[in-house]
Amino acid sequence: MGTTQLVKKAIKAVKEEGIQGCAKKTKSYLENQKRLRRKIEKKYKDILFISGCGEDLPHPWRYRVKHQREQLEAYNYSTDEVYFTQLDIDQIRYYRAFVFFRCPMTETIGTFVDLAKQLNKTIIYDIDDLVIDTQYTDQIKYVMAMPEEDKKAYDNNVMNMQKLLRKCDFAITSTDCLAEELRKYIPKVYINRNVASEKMIQLSKEAIVKIKKDNTKVKIGYFSGSITHNADFEMIKPVLIEVLKKYENVELYLAGELDLPVELNPWKERIKKYPFGDWKKLPEILAEMDINLAPLEDTIFNKAKSENKWTEAALVKVVTIASDIGAFHDCIKNGETGVLCKDNDEWKVELERLIIDSLYRKKLGEQAYQYCITHSSTVRSGSYLTRIMGNELNDNYIFVLPGLEISGGIKVALKHATMLQKEGKDVGLFLLSGEQKWCEFEGYKIPVINLEDTEIRGKIRYMIATMWTTVDIVEQCIGAEIKMYLVQNWETGFYTEGDPLRIRANQSYMPGKDMNFLTISKWCQQWLKEQYGHESNYAPNGLETERFACHKRELTGKIRILIEGDCAVDYKNVDEAFEITNELDRNQYEVWYMSYNAEPKSWYKVERFLHKIPYEKVPEIYTQCDVLLKTSLLESFSYPPLEMMATGGYVIAVPNGGNVEYLKDRENCLLYDAGNIEKAKLLLQELQENRVLQEVLYENGQKTAQERKWENIENNILSMYRVN
Repeated sequence: MGTTQLVKKAIKAVKEEGIQGCAKKTKSYLENQKRLRRKIEKKYKDILFISGCGEDLPHPWRYRVKHQREQLEAYNYSTDEVYFTQLDIDQIRYYRAFVFFRCPMTETIGTFVDLAKQLNKTIIYDIDDLVIDTQYTDQIKYVMAMPEEDKKAYDNNVMNMQKLLRKCDFAITSTDCLAEELRKYIPKVYINRNVASEKMIQLSKEAIVKIKKDNTKVKIGYFSGSITHNADFEMIKPVLIEVLKKYENVELYLAGELDLPVELNPWKERIKKYPFGDWKKLPEILAEMDINLAPLEDTIFNKAKSENKWTEAALVKVVTIASDIGAFHDCIKNGETGVLCKDNDEWKVELERLIIDSLYRKKLGEQAYQYCITHSSTVRSGSYLTRIMGNELNDNYIFVLPGLEISGGIKVALKHATMLQKEGKDVGLFLLSGEQKWCEFEGYKIPVINLEDTEIRGKIRYMIATMWTTVDIVEQCIGAEIKMYLVQNWETGFYTEGDPLRIRANQSYMPGKDMNFLTISKWCQQWLKEQYGHESNYAPNGLETERFACHKRELTGKIRILIEGDCAVDYKNVDEAFEITNELDRNQYEVWYMSYNAEPKSWYKVERFLHKIPYEKVPEIYTQCDVLLKTSLLESFSYPPLEMMATGGYVIAVPNGGNVEYLKDRENCLLYDAGNIEKAKLLLQELQENRVLQEVLYENGQKTAQERKWENIENNILSMYRVN
C-alpha cells in the first residue's frame, strides 16, 4: 500500500472509528508532513507582542517591540507582533505568552486577557514612559496645555493603560526609576533597558565611515523626538545663547517636533532644523555632529525616561552631554563615556570644554562607542530577556492526538490535560487531523492546533504522544524539551500478522533515548519493561463516578445482559460473548449489544442494538442492564467493567492485561478463561441464584469504583507528568 493511500486511510479511520479504529488503519503522520502538497499557513510560536503604538509614534514601538523581538529571536524564542486594534481572540491558540506594549484596556483586550488567564498563558505589560497614571502625565506642560476634550481623551487612555497593567502577571520596563514607580501598580517588574538593533549598529558603522567632519566647525545637535520635549530645551536655552554668542564656529542642529525660540533668531543662519524623519537616516545626521545635547527637566516623568539619545549618539562616536538624572545618571560614566550636568552652571562649563577640546570630546565619544557596542545591542544583551521569559512563562504541555473523536484513549488524554490546566499549566492539543479550534471537555476549554496547516516554531516544555501514530511527531519536534509517550495499549496487537502497520506500531516502542514513558496500566508497565526494556511512570485510570447512577440489581425477573465491543476487531472477542448468550433461555434473559462501529453479525441474537451511543448517554445504558459480559482478550485498561460496577451492576469477564489490576474473581466480579463457554453459562446461573454472592460483588464493586474516582488519583496522575 502506498503512502498516500495509508494517509487517506488514517484520516478516514480517525473520523469514523475513533482512536482504536485509527490504530487499525493509520500510518505515521510524519509521512503526511513530507507530502509536497501540504500547505503551511500558520505557525505556533512563543510570544506575541501587541503594540499600542503605531507609525504615528514609531520610536517607542521600535525600541520596545522590534528590538525586544530581536533580542528574543537571537536566543531562539519565536515571536510575532500585531497592532492592538487588530488583535483577534483566535491568536490565543498560537502563542504561549503575550506582551502588551503601551496598550489601553479595551473590550476586546479585556476578553482576550481573561481567556488567556483561564488557559494559564503568561500576560506581560511593557512600558517605557510613565503614561499609566494622570498623576505623572499631569506634570507634562504640553499635556496640561491641551484643549479640554483632547486632554479628557488622553487621560482616559492613560488610565486604561493602568487597568491593563494591573491585570498582567508582571511588567517589563526600560529604566530603574520607571520600575520603581510601576511596582506601585504591579508587584513584579523587570528592567530590560533599551538597546540598539543590529540594523542600527550597521547603519551607524556605515555613517562613521561615510561622514567626513569639518574640523573648522563644532556642530551641536539636539534631537528632541516628541513635542513634549520643548520644556527640556527651554531649560538650557540661556546656555546655548551664550555659546552661540561666544563661539562663531558653533552651529546648532535641531531635529524633531521642536518649536524654535524667537530668542535664537539672531543666529538663525547657524541653526538648521530637521523634521521628524525616518530613523534609518538618523545615524548619518548624528554622525555629522560633534556634540549631542540631552537636557531633561528634573521631574519624576523625565527621571523614568531611557538613555536612547546617549546610545544613538555613542554608536556614531559622538559625545553626549546630558542632565544628571534618571537613566543618564545610571548609564553614563561622567567624564568617561559622556558628560553629566546638574545645573546650568555645569552645562555652561562642560559644554564650553567640549567645544574647545576636540581631543576630549573625541575620546569620550570613542569610549561611549566601545561600551555600547559591547553592552547595548540586541544580540549582546538578549540573554537577560530570554532568562526572564524562561523563568516566568508557564510550563506548556502539548498532547498530540490523532483527532478529537471521543474514545477511551482520547478521553483519558483529555482528562489528564484538564487536570494539568486546573493545576495552572498552559495546555494545548495538536491534532494530526481535524478542523476544531477548541476542545471543550468537562467544563474546561483547551486550544487546538491542526498540524496539517501549522508549523511548530515555539518551545514546548512537555510534549506528549498519545498513540503510536503521534510518536514520530514528538520525536522530530526540535522545540520539545521533555518528550513523553502515554502508552495506553499494546497497539502492535491491533494488527494481524502480515499487516505492515503491525511493524510500524511496534517501532513506536523503541524511539530515541530521550523519550519518557507513561502508562495507565500495570500490564503496559510490565510489557514495556520486559519486552522493550523501558521503565515507565504509572498512574491508574479513573472514572467520573458521579455520571453513573447506582442501584442494586435484584436479578429476580428477566435478566438483561449487556455485550459491549466492536465485533469487527478480533481481539475484542465479541463472537464468544454471543456464543454464550445465544444458548440462553430467552424467557429468563435478554441481550443488548452496544458497539460504536461494527453492526451485529447475522447470527447474533440481539433484543436491542445500541449503535454509536454518544459518550454522555453511555451511563444510561449501563444503568438499564443487569450484567456486563465482557470477553475481550486484549485491553490496556478496560473501562466497561468498572463503569458497570459503578452503576451497581454485575460483571462476568475474561481476564486480560487491562482489567486484572482491578477485577478480583468472586470479590467484585466473576472471571472465566476465554473459550470456556460452559463455565461462563454456569457463572450466569450461579450469579442469579446466589444472593450472598450478589451482595459481595455489589459491595466490593462499589468500593472498587469509588477508589477509582478521578479526584482520588489526581495527585498520582499529576506526579507522573512532573519529569525534570
